[in-house]
Amino acid sequence: MLTTYVNWNNAKVKLSWQEDDQLPPRELISSVHGFCFHEDKVLLVNLNHRGWDMTGGHIEAGESAEECFKRETMEEAYVSGDCRLLGSIIVDHSENSQWIDNSPYPKIGFQVFYRMDIKEIHDFDAGYESSERIFVDQDQVREYYHDWHELYEHILNYAANNL
Repeated sequence: MLTTYVNWNNAKVKLSWQEDDQLPPRELISSVHGFCFHEDKVLLVNLNHRGWDMTGGHIEAGESAEECFKRETMEEAYVSGDCRLLGSIIVDHSENSQWIDNSPYPKIGFQVFYRMDIKEIHDFDAGYESSERIFVDQDQVREYYHDWHELYEHILNYAANNL
């Protein structure tokens, strides 16, 4: 298991990657993300107010994690494809002095990750929260992504090799 610490809003948060073909409990999943591939390129979207990012977001009522990832990817990037579960990041706020009991996120939660093989690229509308999409070489992703860290690098490499 690979672990790193990040600074989120001036708070220390422990992140640990676990490769797994089983989803964590639904109530502990805080968000769903993934890396999308097309012709050996990786998809990135320019999200309003956040910059370049992978696609993903929060699960809506009655939606599975995979359905969430597919919906968010369509809304943000206007692409669709086949998905495979890669695993999840354990988001541990145990050492976060700013975490409070009535937080909307669990003290120990999960960000689930998928790999999508893009099958269809639709016209880009920018109708939701993204202003553009690009496809870049895998080794260029860190140059665009605003909060890139070693866990994302590991997950991207794992996704790229998990065909």
